[in-house]
Amino acid sequence: MIRQEDVFPIGRIGKPHGIKGEVLFHFDDDIFDRLDADYLVIEVDGILVPFFIEEYRFRSDTTAQVKFCGIDSQEQARELTHCNVFFERSKAEAGEDELSWSQIIGFTIVDSHDGHHVGTIQAVDDSTVNILFETVTPDGKEVLIPASDELIEAVDMHAHTITIALPEGLLNVF
Repeated sequence: MIRQEDVFPIGRIGKPHGIKGEVLFHFDDDIFDRLDADYLVIEVDGILVPFFIEEYRFRSDTTAQVKFCGIDSQEQARELTHCNVFFERSKAEAGEDELSWSQIIGFTIVDSHDGHHVGTIQAVDDSTVNILFETVTPDGKEVLIPASDELIEAVDMHAHTITIALPEGLLNVF
């Protein structure tokens, strides 16, 4: 059984394309192509299910047209519409030297000054030059942490932690 903590989100299934079961896949991370994945994990009715890829082709930088094994009609493809798509952390960690922004969702931020667990990364805002970790503290507050290379001291892929030298007073702002 695939558990939520064993995967990270990479996109969402769009509408069916054609009559042979193909779907449009809108992704924020092309790790499935970089690692030549055999399957993607799709959340269907709250259950994480592996779907093997028969073939795919890119339509744009953020969209691929995908044909999954066993999905052979437009009706079957329609059942996957709007489902979230995930990638297994273990496959990503074994195949790459660098983490993508999608992979660090769920990682814990640790303050290097005192070892304090600041919070858990819920999302990454990379819409501006200054990338931010959208983090939720243990007491439920939302905090934006700068994702600057100068501040990040260590990344532990196995412990799912990122150690950051937080600027003094940053957490007092919230």
